[in-house]
Amino acid sequence: MDYQVFDTTLRDGGQREGISYSVVDKLAVAKLLDEFGVGFIEGGWPGAMPKDTEFFQRAKTELDLKHALLVAFGATRKAGVDVTGDKQVQALLDAETPVVCVVAKSDIRHVERALRTTGEENLAMVRDTVRHLVANGRRAFVDCEHFFDGFRYDPAYTASVVRAAIDAGAERVIMCDTNGGMLPSMVTRAITELVERTGVTPDRLGIHCQNDTSCAVANTVAAVEAGVKHFQCTANGYGERPGNADLFATVANLQLKLGLTVLPDGCLEKATRVSSALAEIANIAPDTHQAYVGAAAFAHKAGLHASAIKVDPLLYNHVDPSVVGNDMRILVTEMAGRASIELKSRELGLDLAGHPDTLSAVTNRVKDLEAGGWSFEAADASFELLVRDVLPGEAYSRPFSLESYRVQTEHREDGTVVSEATVKVKVRGERMITTAEGNGPVNALDEALRKALIRHYAELRSFELADYKVRILEGSHGTGAITRVLVETTDGQRDWTTVGVHENVVEASWHALVDALTFGLAQRSTAQAAGTVSEA
Repeated sequence: MDYQVFDTTLRDGGQREGISYSVVDKLAVAKLLDEFGVGFIEGGWPGAMPKDTEFFQRAKTELDLKHALLVAFGATRKAGVDVTGDKQVQALLDAETPVVCVVAKSDIRHVERALRTTGEENLAMVRDTVRHLVANGRRAFVDCEHFFDGFRYDPAYTASVVRAAIDAGAERVIMCDTNGGMLPSMVTRAITELVERTGVTPDRLGIHCQNDTSCAVANTVAAVEAGVKHFQCTANGYGERPGNADLFATVANLQLKLGLTVLPDGCLEKATRVSSALAEIANIAPDTHQAYVGAAAFAHKAGLHASAIKVDPLLYNHVDPSVVGNDMRILVTEMAGRASIELKSRELGLDLAGHPDTLSAVTNRVKDLEAGGWSFEAADASFELLVRDVLPGEAYSRPFSLESYRVQTEHREDGTVVSEATVKVKVRGERMITTAEGNGPVNALDEALRKALIRHYAELRSFELADYKVRILEGSHGTGAITRVLVETTDGQRDWTTVGVHENVVEASWHALVDALTFGLAQRSTAQAAGTVSEA
């Protein structure tokens, strides 16, 4: 393949605040990146980081990569040290990767002030290290740290570092925007000037961009448009400070917008799934508004958009979401018109096109509820229940009816705080009174309600509260403010979200909990009838 997709999630991406990959994590990340089709995976710095040394050792037997080559990262030899006796250079060879990437100082200020050596010695360090790696059968890449800043300060010296690496046998020399301060036009101009100064063709160059100006992806694309064939990225843009060029946005732009083949066939459509899986391993919530792969990347709220999408989905989508494994979503809000409601209902398997009166009723109901603080754009389950209640013959049966509930909180002498809830409900004609304790009023209410229903609905045992969010609505203040509660529930096979709104947070939570159990039980019953899920 003409283009080299070089991923550095395991090295540079791991420098993001809050990320700490274990060796097991690193192996899992490498497998996912390989599945996505990247050409190179920079696994870390053997010799300097014990965890990275272990990763490369285990990778030899535990990774069976189909697309990618593993890359060991390190530095050039130390100043004044013979390359054959430099322990960290030897560690790079001991990692036994087919490719080694070494970082070199290319800004004379860093050479003199950080390395405390001369410009000539730094050039010798680059030449010696690259020759040694190539002589030992490795493909050598050189990261020119602070390339752009150095090139602006002393273009002759920075260009000499690039030339020294190329002359010594480096396959690619990577221009690093280490401080992340470049804009696309600056990148293009620097590449043009570098080629003129050195005679090095752009296809021998690479690009690595930090995102401090929010231009990392744009800068990377600009470099490729200028002829660069090697580009470095991290999954989801992970990295220190604002991060790096996002792998998924970069390859999608190059492949879908410029028509370049940068991934093997069939790999780009895995982008959304791989992005989400990598976020899970990093223990970072996925960015819902991330380009191409975010849950909201193809979400439409305004009714005007929905009316056009109803005619042709591509009228308001810059690409077909399926090409990156994503889906278009219609958000149901007070901005939604009839077209939005119709499209969203169709997305949920309910056709309102032949029921104009029902469509009007649902649209008006949504607008009225949203005016009172309800929000259905993140609560598909509650929206589906609302539509079904209005659509003839489609309503889900309610699993119980409420007589009353009571919640109290006790602050005990030992400092513990315990909530107790009592619910009185009718379940299939039987009056049930149950009491349960919890670590808060909502937890106690949830436990008491489940306790009342479990004898009749054993499948509730698999239901778990996955997330609980409370928001005080804008424009309401103090202890009497209107509260919106979102509850995410899972049965281990699928997740669903419900909403409740009230001045009382417990009552708002009750509405969301009732919808959650009603929807989950109905979905489980439908799936069992269709034979797509086993009995609980």
